[in-house]
Amino acid sequence: MGRYAFKLPDVGEGTAEAEIAAWHVEIGAMVEEDAPLVDVMTDKATIEITSPVKGKVIARTGAAGDMAPVGSVIVEFDVEGEGNAAGAASAAASAAAPAKETVKEAPPREAPSPKEQVARVVDAPEHSKPAPKQASKPEAAPTWSTRAPDAKPLASPAVRRRAHEQGVELQYVPGSGPAGRVSHQDLDVYVDGRRAGGTASSGGSRLVERHGADEVKVIGLRRKIAERMQDAKRRIPHFMYAEEMDVTELEDLRQHMNAQNKGRADRPKLTLLPFLMRAMAKVLPAYPQLNARYDDEAGIVHRHHAIHIGIATQTASGLAVPVVRHVEARDIYDCADELARVAAATRDGKATREELSGSTITISSLGPMGGIVSTPVINSPEVGIIAVNKIVERPVVRNGQIVVRKMMNLSSSFDHRVVDGWDAAEFIQRVKAVLEFPATLFMDE
Repeated sequence: MGRYAFKLPDVGEGTAEAEIAAWHVEIGAMVEEDAPLVDVMTDKATIEITSPVKGKVIARTGAAGDMAPVGSVIVEFDVEGEGNAAGAASAAASAAAPAKETVKEAPPREAPSPKEQVARVVDAPEHSKPAPKQASKPEAAPTWSTRAPDAKPLASPAVRRRAHEQGVELQYVPGSGPAGRVSHQDLDVYVDGRRAGGTASSGGSRLVERHGADEVKVIGLRRKIAERMQDAKRRIPHFMYAEEMDVTELEDLRQHMNAQNKGRADRPKLTLLPFLMRAMAKVLPAYPQLNARYDDEAGIVHRHHAIHIGIATQTASGLAVPVVRHVEARDIYDCADELARVAAATRDGKATREELSGSTITISSLGPMGGIVSTPVINSPEVGIIAVNKIVERPVVRNGQIVVRKMMNLSSSFDHRVVDGWDAAEFIQRVKAVLEFPATLFMDE
């Protein structure tokens, strides 16, 4: 048997270090070659690192949220053959890295991965003590029992399932069984009492105090989001502009196109975003200062000819911005196809660095929760972002008549260092004109 020391490889783009996002192996585990070892995160993407060898994991360096330098040993294996690390050298490396976990008599308790991480409840000392058990009296008739605020209610799986189906929190259901155990009858009494507008028992209120606080370590993508948002707001003087528009004709056209193409595999279902992307691509050439990235350290604004639109996308890990490249060369359906592809890859955690970088302007959309207006944060180093708000039907005055129309606001933010307010407002007005008369989307100027 030999020992193999695996070093964090160069993950590209001149990165000197990467954050450990999640471990896929435990100390003592046997792994196959090419099996997932660890996810690491750079400024651009999360990258899965696989095992270069088959062997037993005997040590690993760092926990989720720690930074690992490129070239440092992150995992050690026992392998067949000689391996690549002498015992003495490996021991020296272990001594130099306090965060490393090694196996001796018994595996130590390991730091949780992001998937295993749970909020740790910080309670005052008195709340950390278990609730005292109530003595049972076999000969006495069952009586209602209450419990301490932090005590876990006792109940069978069947009772818990019924409570979940009925939207009842068992914490508030008084139990008549031993040690306050909640029975089916107790649950029925509680539900009946709630329907009647009263309390389920005469012994106490369902309103209880809560104590403690959750500590959630900010790591991984959430930390990157926090750093980027803070940097953007600190460095960029935002100014915000909002404009409402009538999208009745646009919505009619969109629904008509979807109905016409129903069942066609080569025609994706259209949302509002591909229309907005095409409208921006049509108008942006007249406003090159908006399709730009500002290197404020070098004092250079890069006005791009290509239009690469970032799409702010919510994922299970947080906000990410996949990019639809060369929108100027895509039609409505091509925009929809590519948008769906990169968004799905991002939500599944499979987007590449290239798919998550290089945007020249960004769209943010909260979909049906879009509200009336928003103040989007610029995706630095870009200089502009447009946010789509909710479409609502409401009465408006047209030609002296009150009619019901589908109205929507566009909210936008721009970098006032390089974008003047007049130019930004004029740009949004021209985008509005295209969307309100959607036939112009398909006309060559």
